[in-house]
Amino acid sequence: MSTDNTSLHLEKIIPQAEDFLPLLGTDYVELYVGNAKQAAYYYQNAWGFQPVAYSGLETGRKDSVSYVLQQDKIRIVLTSPLEPNGPINEHINKHGDGVKVVALWVDDARKSYEETTKRGAKSYVEPYVIEDENGTVVLSGIHTYGETVHLFVERKNYSGTFMPGYRAYTPNFKSEPTGLKFIDHMVGNVGWNEMNKWCEFYAKVMGFAQLVSFDDKDISTDYTALMSKVMSNGNGRIKFPINEPAEGKKKSQIEEYIDFYNGAGVQHIALATDNIIDTVTKLRDRGVEFLYVPESYYDTVLDRVGEIDEDLAPLKELGVLIDRDDEGYLLQIFTKPVLDRPTMFFEIIQRKGAQSFGKGNFKALFEAIEREQDLRGTL
Repeated sequence: MSTDNTSLHLEKIIPQAEDFLPLLGTDYVELYVGNAKQAAYYYQNAWGFQPVAYSGLETGRKDSVSYVLQQDKIRIVLTSPLEPNGPINEHINKHGDGVKVVALWVDDARKSYEETTKRGAKSYVEPYVIEDENGTVVLSGIHTYGETVHLFVERKNYSGTFMPGYRAYTPNFKSEPTGLKFIDHMVGNVGWNEMNKWCEFYAKVMGFAQLVSFDDKDISTDYTALMSKVMSNGNGRIKFPINEPAEGKKKSQIEEYIDFYNGAGVQHIALATDNIIDTVTKLRDRGVEFLYVPESYYDTVLDRVGEIDEDLAPLKELGVLIDRDDEGYLLQIFTKPVLDRPTMFFEIIQRKGAQSFGKGNFKALFEAIEREQDLRGTL
């Protein structure tokens, strides 16, 4: 099953992007976690992901175990070590649970590797083939910011469950989906003065173009600030905003992330829905915690964004933010960190034509994050 995250109203060609690296979509996101079995239970029961595949001792894999979960076109892989020491343990010890692999679905993994490494990408893994009775999958990979990597996944000649080395994962209990559709964008946090370096990496090595840029005047409060640029591939299916800290009176959310993650990494994953009220209600009722937005935000929001299709009352009750650009409006909400360390979180987003990233909500969002930082004593 493909995981292309195309939605017809979102698909648009980014003219400045080069097409030497055609990307079909996000294939999967892999998190290294301390306990994959329990993490899988959380994402199934709280988030509505469905069990797909498993790899571990029962499949002949001795060093680690992985659970593959899926909801519509979003696929996540949760991996834990089975042995002491080794790279997975080192990653978890240093970073806590977090994203290791952002896998990109391509038509030719060998060509993807060749095109990116000849433009300066550092090799993570040279192209190799895995196979079983259902066909072959070709994989290759490159390093990006921090210890995050991109795997290129070519699965056009494979018809089995996920990929060779995995078997179907079919527990007795399955939760109901929550209406999540595809990955809208994925945000990376990098260190001081590293944003332009990594934006140039995506432009030069992967042919991405810059969609939008935000500076510390756009993204700041009385206390903290950050800078951000949004990079996109040519067909618009892959969008990677890159954040860096900016000078402020107190420690920003980016600095807090860098401190606790011990370096650059994926800060949040934005998941698209067609009905944010229904999705967020289901998530909240299953225990997912969201940032608090003061009721006063809603006193003037419609003056700023104009008429919307939704009733304001449930959006206010849930804490959903609203913003508008030239092409329409969007609805968005952010979870609290979903891990013990204040690092990774999720965004739920519903686009009603808007192609932007909620610039009008930055101040309210950052103040909400600062309230949480203050409770943690990290502001």
